Amino acid sequence: MKKYQGETSVISLRLPVELVATLDEIAKTTGRTRNDIMQRCLEFSIDNLEISEDK
Repeated sequence: MKKYQGETSVISLRLPVELVATLDEIAKTTGRTRNDIMQRCLEFSIDNLEISEDK
């Protein structure tokens, strides 16, 4: 499923504690890392993102 390969970049992101707990639970249930789950979520979101001209 990974689209991006090669070099990586480290970023910092502030998330609500409850969201991190949910990500950790998904990671535990699936046997994947939190990083992998977050990357998959971001890739899915970008693929399905619709931007309107309304602000």
